[in-house]
Amino acid sequence: MTVYVYDGTYYGFLCCIFECFEMKEWHAVPVSESVHQSSFFDSQRIITTDASKAERVLNGLQQRIGKSRASDFFRVFLSEDPRALTAAFRLLVALFRGNGNILENYGNDDVLYVAQTLKKVSRERHRMKAFIRFSKSSDGLFFALVEPDFNVLPLIASFFARRYADQNWLIYDVKRNYGIYYDKLTVVEVQLDINIRKQFETTQVKVAADERNAHFEQLWKQYFKSTNIEERRNMKLHMQHVPKRYWKYLVEKQP
Repeated sequence: MTVYVYDGTYYGFLCCIFECFEMKEWHAVPVSESVHQSSFFDSQRIITTDASKAERVLNGLQQRIGKSRASDFFRVFLSEDPRALTAAFRLLVALFRGNGNILENYGNDDVLYVAQTLKKVSRERHRMKAFIRFSKSSDGLFFALVEPDFNVLPLIASFFARRYADQNWLIYDVKRNYGIYYDKLTVVEVQLDINIRKQFETTQVKVAADERNAHFEQLWKQYFKSTNIEERRNMKLHMQHVPKRYWKYLVEKQP
């Protein structure tokens, strides 16, 4: 088996498809360099990311299945699930080799797993829209820390840019150490210095918080408490809709 080692970007992943057809290595497997481990039994090929090659693959894919369905492969890529990426790679190879109906065959294990992965990514995207809570710093920046199961920040950027178009905000994924910053005009990807990131992740951030922020947090907690009917409390159902792993970033869950 030939392993294609790429840089971990989506364009790098698409370049693996280009290489596959150029070398006619139909059973190659793409692996991000960040998780790749050399094996005595596998040959490996280092894939250099080339934007022109990636765009050729992307344009060809859009012509075959349309922009909407083509974007599904990007969402699968954001799952960071090696099995899903391998399945997506095999489906892309099949599509470019002329099997245009492959995505409708849910009896195919790859098709089924990709569809299941898409649902998981979509669910996480929806939860991030619902569970993100902003705090306000003294310089007027609204910031939020998140740790989503999947790399969904690219999928929620436009939503928050529309919803909070008149504010400067930062949503930072502490698990992947990058964030999206909006300056009232555009959304850009940012990466914080480790010392600044530690300040965001600890109580030191309270020092720089807007003096009214604690008041607004208290109001939100009171509102949350007042709308909760104790007699109808169902923690099992509640945790199903609001998993516990999100609680540490929810204002209403803090003591």
